[in-house]
Amino acid sequence: MENHRPCVLYDRECIGCGECDRCDLDPEKICDNCMKCVNGDAEYRGVTIDRIMLEQEESPNS
Repeated sequence: MENHRPCVLYDRECIGCGECDRCDLDPEKICDNCMKCVNGDAEYRGVTIDRIMLEQEESPNS
């Protein structure tokens, strides 16, 4: 039985496209957690978190 994960960007199952691993500032680059997208000289920056998935919640066989 395959493990179907939901896509974190679109309303569908994960198809392994890798788009969620791309840098927001440079789509040609794989995200390396440099934090340039969050850090900067702006007075206010925010990140919206819509859910937190724990590792044991991802696999139904746990």
